[in-house]
Amino acid sequence: MERKVKNQINGFRTQDGAGVNLVRVLGNQTVEEYDPILMLDSFDSINPDEYTAGFPLHPHRGIETISYIYRGQMVHKDSLGNEDAISDGEVQWMTAGSGILHEEQLPASERMLGVQLWLNLPAKSKMVDPEYFSIKNDAIEEIILDNGKLRLLAGNYKDYKGYQSKYLPLDYYDIHLDPNSTFSISVENERSIMVFTLVGEVYIDDELIKEKTAVKLTEGDNVQLKTKDKNAQILFISSERLDEPIVWGGPIVMNTKEELQQAFNEVRQGTFLKKGISY
Repeated sequence: MERKVKNQINGFRTQDGAGVNLVRVLGNQTVEEYDPILMLDSFDSINPDEYTAGFPLHPHRGIETISYIYRGQMVHKDSLGNEDAISDGEVQWMTAGSGILHEEQLPASERMLGVQLWLNLPAKSKMVDPEYFSIKNDAIEEIILDNGKLRLLAGNYKDYKGYQSKYLPLDYYDIHLDPNSTFSISVENERSIMVFTLVGEVYIDDELIKEKTAVKLTEGDNVQLKTKDKNAQILFISSERLDEPIVWGGPIVMNTKEELQQAFNEVRQGTFLKKGISY
């Protein structure tokens, strides 16, 4: 059965961090529909003044942040002692777990183009040890299609295997389609699937999805993407719904008000980090 468009969201322009201009597409008003994706921020700018202020040191708990920088660069530093940079097609995957402090800087480039997702952690994994991992270009399969290419950022695609999420199954594809193309993906009926049009427009079940739009799909075992007279770049994200309570406060997402309050108490008391050192 062909999957159809259940919901679509264009997002709104805002600032975050120390003054980074971005489009917030998913947030705390969309968590039930897009479970387990909590947040999606989109970056697309040729003006460094809109993003080089970056994201100063801040805490996270209970989530994973997944940043995909298709053009530009992101420099990461955290309380585990990690310092790393990703650029032009690479992925930063950070498990906040029980608690981490990190900062992200966005150096000037010709174009900053990418997204950051917040992936919810299951209740049983909220307090796992924090961890950082980067997926560099040499670990990303580029699969040539008849009408474009598919970059396997994480999970599986047919017989290809990419980086495997430890706590929640996640298939994450960057699909590039030529003009006047059709591309179909076979999927498991129960998976929670969303797509995001990073560049260009695409038709899903003959419904036009404009650029920078997140779409939640109905159940089914096939997804068909179509382009018209222009190229398109589509992010495809498939996972399992958690259907667990969500209590969200700023950079921390837990399952109960008590857990959230405890986290903020620990931030104030200096006992937030369970592993690593502050800096």
